[in-house]
This record gives sequence, structure tokens and C-alpha cells, in this order.
Amino acid sequence: MNREQVLCDVCPKFCKLREGQIGFCRARSNIGGKIVPINYGQATSLALDPIEKKPLMRFCPGTYILSYGSYGCNLRCPYCQNASISMAGPDNCPHRLITPEGLTDLAVDLSKQEPGNIGVAFTYNEPTVCFEFIRDTSKLLHEAGLKSVVVTNGGLVRKYADELLPHVDALNIDLKGFSNEFYRYVKGEFDTVKEFIKAAVEHKCHVELTTLVIPTKNDDPEEIGR
Repeated sequence: MNREQVLCDVCPKFCKLREGQIGFCRARSNIGGKIVPINYGQATSLALDPIEKKPLMRFCPGTYILSYGSYGCNLRCPYCQNASISMAGPDNCPHRLITPEGLTDLAVDLSKQEPGNIGVAFTYNEPTVCFEFIRDTSKLLHEAGLKSVVVTNGGLVRKYADELLPHVDALNIDLKGFSNEFYRYVKGEFDTVKEFIKAAVEHKCHVELTTLVIPTKNDDPEEIGR
């Protein structure tokens, strides 16, 4: 590896980045010889949602949760419904800074109003490309008696999953398909996702899986059965 490059090992893209270069996810960069999450606390979306919209069907049903989104993603799903932020970077989508303390304070304030709020859901883009912000905010949420929810594609390598998951209460993991072939279609890595799901269960998080079934792409009954 060129000495001027630094390896980002957060996801299986393993980008080798020169000084100032932004990775495939558009959210991490080599700054001063270190990999830095440049979308840390950069909010593109904030909304109070029903927990079922995450979607979580069996975690605190009937409640509301503050949803936070930033920009960036380590997949390239052609059918992405949030492409305007997930496929964006710092220069082509509106965003504003909110600190872990500020987001926690907002969550606490909302918890004291109708219809209530149980915590923060990290969602909309791929949140694990900045797992540091989830980790830091989740610690504060737990100190405030609130919950941390992550809606993710599961493309976070195991050592960082083990750092993050002890601070997360519930996840909806988007299992995109059931084969290496389909994961090549969305520019992902199947084994990493399976390992992430395993890690989430081992850390005793509440885990629900979602798969968007796409005719002719991932709808083969035998493949789904396996």
C-alpha cells in the first residue's frame, strides 16, 4: 500500500484513501493521515416516527421514536428510496451539525411531550458508516433512560460491530438478499452482513430482519428457503 494512503477498515470496501480523499461511502475521509467520519453529527433528516415505521414490529409497539439521518452509504442499491441522502456526500445535500449532546437533549425534550419519545433511531442513510456517532450518542441516551435503535444494512465489520452493539437496544437489519450474487448487484458483501446479524444476536440486541423482495432478483423460493 502506498505510504500516502490510509486503509479504512470499517466496512468490507476497505478503501485506501489519499490525504483528503473520500471513500466509497462518501462519509469517511483521510484527514491528516487518519480515517475520519466527516458526516459525524451532520443531520440531513430529523423526524418523530412511529416505531413501526422503522420498521420494528415487536419492539416497544405503539410508541414513537426520534429518527436521525445523515448522508452516505456503503451500498449502491438501484432501488434506494432515500438515494437523495444515502448516495450523497457533503457537497450535494443540505445538512446541519447536531452533537450527541444536542440530539440527546432533543430526544429527552420530546419524551416529555405528546405523543412521547422512547429514544433515537439512526436511520434514513446507512448509519454505520459513522458508527462513532451512534456509539457516542447511545451512551448518552442510556444515561438519560432512553433507547438506541439502528436501522442498517449490516455492512459493518465484526470488530467495529463489537464496539457498537453493546450500546444498541434494537436493530432492524436490511438483509438485501440471500446470495453472494445478489450482494454483488447492490455492491455489498453477504458474509459481512451475516456476521453482523450473528454479532447483534450474541450481544443480546433485539433484532428484526427486513428483505425487500424484488421480482426476478431475489425472489427464488428455493434460495429464500435456504
